[in-house]
Amino acid sequence: MKFKRIKLGDEAHLAVEHNQRWYRIDLLPGLCLGQATLLDLLRDWPEWRPKFQSALASADLPGAEISSDYPACLPFIPLSLRDFMLSETHAVNAARGFVKHFMAKVLPVIKAFEGVTKAPFPALKPKAIWYRQPIYYFSNHLNMATEGHPIHWPSYTGYLDYELELAFVLVKPLFNATPEQAMDAIGGFMVLNDFSARDVQLEEMRSGFGPQKSKHFINAMSDTVVTADEVLPCVNNLQAEVRINGHTVSHSTTADFQHSIVDILIHASKDERLHPGEVFATGTLPNGCAMENDHWLKPGDTIELWIERVGSLSNTINSPTKDGKA
Repeated sequence: MKFKRIKLGDEAHLAVEHNQRWYRIDLLPGLCLGQATLLDLLRDWPEWRPKFQSALASADLPGAEISSDYPACLPFIPLSLRDFMLSETHAVNAARGFVKHFMAKVLPVIKAFEGVTKAPFPALKPKAIWYRQPIYYFSNHLNMATEGHPIHWPSYTGYLDYELELAFVLVKPLFNATPEQAMDAIGGFMVLNDFSARDVQLEEMRSGFGPQKSKHFINAMSDTVVTADEVLPCVNNLQAEVRINGHTVSHSTTADFQHSIVDILIHASKDERLHPGEVFATGTLPNGCAMENDHWLKPGDTIELWIERVGSLSNTINSPTKDGKA
């Protein structure tokens, strides 16, 4: 099932989707969540699933139906955001895009090598550690937009990029997790857009400290969460798309991961406690950013990311200003 949170005045209410319509959970017959949050609901979803199925089969649903024009808000407040890079295809193609746009003198050498060998230029491939273990960085979970929120264009970049990513939220604590514990701790899935200032990113990465201003100005996450049982059975074979101003500019898939989502939780929880509410992202799906597909954003564009079974996320890009405000 799919859930979201709506604001009515100063109060927040949980809503559930059924037959493409939304219903306030507190008005559904036979359900009593009390003070339970969305994360509580997802944690105990095997217990709640039959109760929701029964309530949504009721003839009293019209009294609980809500319109779709409420202002979007985050379904929950993330405690953290670990962003991985799981796709080798994305890593190689994005590196080639960096060369094309920011190291153009090197591009002929790479093209000549790849033309002869029919293989990626070695320097474009991830480092050896990437193949041995999942690699990630901590992004800024505090600057998180959601569906319909405008995205400011930072004044310090000329190359604002989007990144199509699958994300999920933990609903149970983990520590030295087994595969079974890792799988059981996944509560639900979201669409994530990890916006990037590409011309800033290259120099920051060369510092050895990883991305900073190139990443931390904003992220966006869908205002809906789909329960894990709807996604996990086919999580390695989901189709995805990038759309700009209503036109599909690239297709992608989750069938290109070096490490599984269970692998990343096992690795992250190794002698480290993970907590309910922390968000994990797969990194960019192949062909899911302008650095790969060459469909760059412009001020005024609306960028929409879509992932099969999970949903979509749409934001409009504001023009940059001298003081960095939109």
